[in-house]
Amino acid sequence: MSELVTGEAVALELRPARLPSRALAVLLDLVAVVAVYIAVTVVLVISTASLDEAARTALSIASFVLVLVGGPIAVETLSHGRSLGKMACGLRVVRDDGGPIRFRHALVRGLIGVIEILMTFGIVACVASFVSARGRRLGDVFAGTLVVRERIPVARTGFVPPPPPWLAGRFSGLDLSAVPDGLWLAVRQYLTRMQQLDPQVGWSMAERLAADVAERTGAPVPHGVPPAAYLAAVVQERQAREVRRAFGREAAPAATSAAVAVPVDPVAEVDASAVDGAAGGFRPPAEVPEAVSEAASGERPAASAMPPSVPAGERPRTGFVPPA
Repeated sequence: MSELVTGEAVALELRPARLPSRALAVLLDLVAVVAVYIAVTVVLVISTASLDEAARTALSIASFVLVLVGGPIAVETLSHGRSLGKMACGLRVVRDDGGPIRFRHALVRGLIGVIEILMTFGIVACVASFVSARGRRLGDVFAGTLVVRERIPVARTGFVPPPPPWLAGRFSGLDLSAVPDGLWLAVRQYLTRMQQLDPQVGWSMAERLAADVAERTGAPVPHGVPPAAYLAAVVQERQAREVRRAFGREAAPAATSAAVAVPVDPVAEVDASAVDGAAGGFRPPAEVPEAVSEAASGERPAASAMPPSVPAGERPRTGFVPPA
C-alpha cells in the first residue's frame, strides 16, 4: 500500500489492484480491441480487393499496429489511465506519486504490453504481477506507473479534537516548516485515537510527540500546558495556515471555529460525566485529583483559586491525561 501525506497530515492510500481484477480488465480490453480489429479488417478486405498482395499485407500490418497497439495507448492517454476494462472493474492507471499518467507513460506500457501480453499470451505479465509487491507488470515498472482500485469503501476520518479555547491562536508564531510529514501524521493519528488508549500510555506518547514537535519548531512546550492539548493546538494552527494559503486570510477564522463545532461522533452515545470541559475537546480521567477540574472546563484558572502550595505567578499544571 502506498501513502501520500497532505497538508493536513492525512495519509491518502493508493490501493494497488491485484492480479484477478487486472486480468479481468485486460480480458475485457482485449475483447473490445479484437472486435474493433475484426471490423477494421473486414472493411479493409472489402475496400482493398482490387489491390495487389503487397499492398493488402502492408495495410493489414498497419491496421494491426494502429488498432491493437495504438488504440490502447490512445485510450489510456485520453482517459488518464481508464480503459474500458478498467472502468468496468473500477481500476485506474496512475503514476507512482499518485498523479495522472501522460502519453509517455501510456506509450511505454503499450509497447511493453505487446511483448508481455500479446506475444506471450499474458504469461509474462501474470508472473511479473504475481511476484510484485504492488501487483505491477513489466510495463508498469518501466513506465513508473501503478494500477490502483478506485471503488473502495470510504473510511470514516477520525475526528481531531480542538484545543482548549485559551490555547487558540497561541502558537501562531511557531515555525512549522521543519516538522516532517511523518511526524504530523503520527500526531494526528494519536489525537484521533487517544480516547482508546490507556491514560498513562497515552500521556507518555503525547509527551514524546510534543517533545519531537517542540524540537523541530525550536520552541519548548509552554509550562503547564498538557502535551495533548499542545499537540491539538499546533495541529489546528497548521490547518489554519493551510486554509489561509488556499482560500485567503479571512477564511482561517471560520475554518477554526467550524472545527471546534464539529461533534466527535454523531451516532455515538456519550456519557454526561465524560463531557465536562468538552469545550476544549478534552476531558480528565476520573483518577486525577481535583486540581484538574478547572483545566478541564477550558478556562484559565484564576490566581485566587490556585492551591496555596503553588506560587501566585504560576498557573498550576492541569494534570491533563488523555481519557481512557
